[in-house]
Amino acid sequence: MQDTTQTFLFQNLLLKPVIAAFDQPYSSSDGGAILLRAVDESLGLTEAMAREFLDPRQAGKVAHSMRDMLRQRIHLIACGYADCNDSDRLADDPIQKLLLDRDPIDGRSLASQPTLSRFENAATKRDLLSSHPLTARFSLRAPERGTPEVPTARSSPSP
Repeated sequence: MQDTTQTFLFQNLLLKPVIAAFDQPYSSSDGGAILLRAVDESLGLTEAMAREFLDPRQAGKVAHSMRDMLRQRIHLIACGYADCNDSDRLADDPIQKLLLDRDPIDGRSLASQPTLSRFENAATKRDLLSSHPLTARFSLRAPERGTPEVPTARSSPSP
């Protein structure tokens, strides 16, 4: 039998190194979301949006930050999970956890379907109106900042 294992390292995109190997017990079909996270990190969009949302929850009872739930929801939608029904199944998905800066194997589970549904339904008119100009501002500013540099298998990483 011939060994055909190949790995690629995505440097400087996340806090932890990501190695794409196709023979691992913990796998995910959402690897492309790492590139979305790189764009989000470069623009700072979800970070800025999360600051605009009011958080009426009691601080001592909060398990998932507004930023984490917003990022989780946006990344799930971008990966094709249009509603919250898949959240429970994906709460321990290694890529989805990595997108929220959690250890892909041992990191804390992501927000559940009921938690994300409450998050979506708790958004007020003020939250939605305050995020609209913010997203427009980022959309108009994005070409000025350029696209994030994403290494490919053919290019060598910058020193």
